[in-house]
Amino acid sequence: MRITRLPAFLAVALTLALLSTVFLPVTARAQTIVATPVATGLKVPAAFTFAPDGRIFYGELRTGRIRIYNPKTGSRNTFFTVPNLYPWRESGLLGITLHPRYPSSPYVYAYATQLLNGTIWLRLLRLTDAGGTGTNPQTLLKVDTHSTYSQHKGGRMRFGPDGMLYVYIGYNAGPRNAQDLSVVFGKILRMTPTGKVPADNPFPGSLVWSYGHRNSFGMTFDPQTGRLWLTEGGPQCNDELNLVRRAGNYGWGPKSFDYGTPCKTPPPPPLNTNQDGPNPILPKLWWADTITPTGAAFCNGCGLGSRYEGRLFMGNWKTKVDVPGQLRVITLNSTRNGVVGQEVVFTSRDVVLSVERGPSGALYFSDDSRIYKLSAG
Repeated sequence: MRITRLPAFLAVALTLALLSTVFLPVTARAQTIVATPVATGLKVPAAFTFAPDGRIFYGELRTGRIRIYNPKTGSRNTFFTVPNLYPWRESGLLGITLHPRYPSSPYVYAYATQLLNGTIWLRLLRLTDAGGTGTNPQTLLKVDTHSTYSQHKGGRMRFGPDGMLYVYIGYNAGPRNAQDLSVVFGKILRMTPTGKVPADNPFPGSLVWSYGHRNSFGMTFDPQTGRLWLTEGGPQCNDELNLVRRAGNYGWGPKSFDYGTPCKTPPPPPLNTNQDGPNPILPKLWWADTITPTGAAFCNGCGLGSRYEGRLFMGNWKTKVDVPGQLRVITLNSTRNGVVGQEVVFTSRDVVLSVERGPSGALYFSDDSRIYKLSAG
């Protein structure tokens, strides 16, 4: 057996880098959390969000329809339909959020893939809510992917505590894209509510906030610190939970994925999929198997009891043995910049897509056909 030895300086750097990341055992609790359906018969609500009055805006992944569900009345109305939708695999209507001052600022944001001129385009729309109907669609971002490849398109969106809109864009199946600051792929973008470049973005004149990302279905801000957390998936190994820094490079690129031999070593995981570009940042938590982490939200007055307060709830699509979707609870350290524990607290009947916090603080998640509310058992 041939053993490859690392140069001394690289071995030291690797040791220091690995100290900031953890591979933790997963514990499982007896299910004391109850998931009650609040909306059923839906068509793949991959993204949803709440108005302050409790109405749920949700997007149908495959149809491009944004619909409004009112839990008080049971009404379900179509708000807007994205035209020319490209709906296959990881494409479609992928993201939705409301202006942080909604309804006084009556804007709804939608991120979708469209088939235009024979290729897939990414489009971020801002719609005006005119009494429950989306009007005056404005394009804040429109990008030609120059391909018909249907995966790794991103789409998760969040407004931050700073009032800026953060948008995750997938790496578009081109690892080099994630390290190229001249393109949006493999990036988190930060923009004003009207789509402009904020003056304090790290790269002058650019929407890019962080780079070197793979594919994400979940991002959320810690209400206690204002820090941004991002889930990242695959493709074949080292799914991740990352703490996002301004101008941070998260290491995905051509050296991190060899199409002939993915996940090859050395270097050891998770550095083998986080080794491109300057000063790559390693994940705060990673999984050797592709669990496909999805939506994420913090428990902040979520009503599940004191043991869950301040912890991060994260969905995952599957496990190695193809167990249906799960909800995991991630415990942060005392300074809330690292991870000290994880456990599975709920196993779903289906995949877990989005995880969101409602206006009262309760947590919700969606699967292929329903939206559920979490409560203590």
